[in-house]
Parts: sequence; C-alpha cells; structure tokens
Amino acid sequence: MALESVNPANGQILHEYPEMTRDEAAAVVEAAHRAFLDWRGSVPAERTRHMQAAARRLRERADELARLMALEMGKPLADGRSEVEKCAWACDFFAEHAAAFLAPEPISTDARKSFVAYQPLGVVLAVMPWNFPFWQVFRFAAPALMAGNAGVLKHASNVTGCALAIERLFREAGFPEHLFRTLLLPSREVEHVIDHPRVVAVTLTGSTPAGKAVAAKAGSLVKKTVLELGGSDPYLILADADLDQAVATCVASRLINCGQSCIAAKRFIFPRELEPETERRFVAGMRGKVQGDPLAEGTQLGPLARRDLRDGLAQQVEQSIARGARCLLGGKVPEGAGAFYPPTVLAGVRPGMPAFDEELFGPVAALITVDSEDEAIRVANNSPFGLGAAVFTRDLRRGEQVAGRLEAGSCFVNAPVKSDPRLPFGGIKESGYGRELAVFGIREFVNIKTVYIQ
Repeated sequence: MALESVNPANGQILHEYPEMTRDEAAAVVEAAHRAFLDWRGSVPAERTRHMQAAARRLRERADELARLMALEMGKPLADGRSEVEKCAWACDFFAEHAAAFLAPEPISTDARKSFVAYQPLGVVLAVMPWNFPFWQVFRFAAPALMAGNAGVLKHASNVTGCALAIERLFREAGFPEHLFRTLLLPSREVEHVIDHPRVVAVTLTGSTPAGKAVAAKAGSLVKKTVLELGGSDPYLILADADLDQAVATCVASRLINCGQSCIAAKRFIFPRELEPETERRFVAGMRGKVQGDPLAEGTQLGPLARRDLRDGLAQQVEQSIARGARCLLGGKVPEGAGAFYPPTVLAGVRPGMPAFDEELFGPVAALITVDSEDEAIRVANNSPFGLGAAVFTRDLRRGEQVAGRLEAGSCFVNAPVKSDPRLPFGGIKESGYGRELAVFGIREFVNIKTVYIQ
C-alpha cells in the first residue's frame, strides 16, 4: 500500500510513498522516546538555538515550501509564503519565551519552600490536517519541543511531502535526529500508534468525528489530548457597523485558504434592514477574487484540496438551495480537471439547511438576517461548534459586550478571527478542548508538578 500525493489543480499523481508497517511505526516511536530521554535534560539555551535555526531555515526555503503546498493541496504561492513566515514567527516566539513560560513558580504556603515545576511528558503524537500543512504542525511542534518533549507526526496522506519536509527541516536545524519524526501511515492506523506505551499524549486538528474517535481511544488509555476541531464561525454585523469595512473583512475571512479553514468566517448574521446592501456587497466582493492555477503568481484562490471534498461541498450547497436558500453567486461545479469550486453566496439561510447546521469547508458564504441584536446572538450560538466569532460595530464597548455573550474560544471585534503565537487558540463545544499557542499552549503537554519542602 502507498500514500498518494495528488495535484488538486489537475488530478495528476505527484508521488507515492510506501506505507510503514506497524513494526516500523513502533520503531519510530521508540527512537523518538530515546531522543526524548536526552532532550529533556537539555538547557533552555540549547533548545532556543535549534528553534531559532528552524526559523531561519523556514525563511530561507519559503519559495520551495510554498511551491510544495501549492502542488500538494492547492494553496496559492503568496499564501504559502505567508504560512511559512507564520511558522517562523512561532519558532522565534517560543525560542524567546519558553524559558520564562516554564520557569518554576514559587508559591507561598506553610512549607519552607514550595513551587510549581513544569516538566516534559515524553512522546506526543500529532494528528494533523492538510489545510495548513506547515502551520498546523509548527504551532504544536514549536512549543512541544521547546518544553522538552519529542514529537511524532501523522499528517494527512495528501500532504506527505510537506510532512517529510518538516522532519528534514528540524533535523537540519540541529535537533536530535529522532526527536521529531513523520509516520507514513493511513488514518486507520492512528489508534495503533496511540496504543504504543511510549506515546504519552495526542494532539489532533481535524474534523469533529475524527476528534471524538481519537479522544475515545486516548481516554481509554488515560492519555492527555488536545483537540482543535471543526467550526462554523459566526460573524455579526451590527446595525451601526461600517458596512464597507465589515463586508470586506467578512469576504476576506470567508475566502482564506479557499474557505478551507476551521476559523474562516462561515455564517454572516446582520439586521434585516441591511439585507439589500449587504447582499450586494458580498456578491461584489466574492466575485472579484482571482481563481486559478495555485502556481501562478497573482492567483488568490486555488482549487479545493481534493475532488471528494469539492463534491461534498457542492452537495451541501445543492441541499441548502433545495431547502429554500437563494443562490446569489456561484453554486455550480465548473467543468474541467481539478477540484475547483467557485466563490458562492447563499442568502436566506436558516436552521435545517446544511449551510446553517454544518461546516462548509470551501468558498461559500451563508447570509442570515435577523430582527434584533438578541436574535443575532441566539442565532450565532445556535451551533454545535464554538471555535471563533467576530462582531462589527462602531461602538467598541457594545462590541465587547456582544463578544462576551458569544459561545466561542475566540471573539474578535472589527477584525477577522486568526491565530497568533501570543494568544491562546482553541474552541469549546464540538470545536474541541485544550489550547494551543501562548503560555497556555506550551503548558498543555507538561507535568505541572507541585514541589513542597517542609
């Protein structure tokens, strides 16, 4: 059996990678554990030196890595370069701050001395998706390695080339040879890796069903998990918002990575009196994006990552229209090779339609009208997901109040939801639990140990 990388722009097979056997995968985990036994005793300066070298490597190879992403999952070159730079930023951030985040914290008690220590756990398994094939990995790996852990990566099969490039990059940056390894395995083998006694924790970014399966398996073995799952992020445009700025931001967020992002804007909620102008602006904004070959400079939207994903999205759109949604733009699968799907605007979206109830992982905007601010908040929270949300208003105090009532791990006012190494990132409800990034992320995979000396 082999893992295939397929160019989604034309359907051509790029490369086939032989799958590891279970014994080979187990040997990789054992090697990572041996590397961890030495690495956990390394001093912060050594870890910092290697992580800074990883950041330099990323920046030096930005064009090469962006091309690899374009070929394997259809990301336009400019977006790929931006993703690589964000990974380098995360490496620099944790290289600079990890020592302070993990420094022992003295606690005043009845003891002569008491403090909290942060100590690494061991080998962490990362199960990662294809949509941001470098960033998803680095936002886990940079803090995990700086905390003294080892990592094994089970990446999405269609971006195996990216997975191997990341492994090489860490090795070239001077990290121990087996400290970060890639497992060439299909998804059905993940449970067997979780079974391995050297795997102490699992982090997964992906679909809610995948997260539930991993959580159940890891939970049965009492292994820590962090899950960043799906999202159906609501963006609320209040009556006093700057409509031009709000819609432009909403469109940009909806189309990030061709709409294939857990934190891309998904549902757009606004007052009924703004309906005509909001619809007009959405159609104009979505229509104006350049879709085409991701290897061509100037392309803003590439194809979706796989044809089956494109076909599933098309079915969700068709079902929503059949249940009463109005299609203002797009909504038709184009002819020709590749997994392309056009920017699409659906109006009149309501509960009972896939465009409202499900996550649309592609360039489809779902427009929803309401009659009051309270109704807008109820509609926004009427979702099994709780990853991100945004509010647009000229009244910043009002925006903060509305943000406080939204059920999400992140709420942004007059800005698109985004991840940032300085801020914790994660969701609630079926969008997962635990946090990545910032001080909260680096402390997810450590032993928070109390030391008490009488």
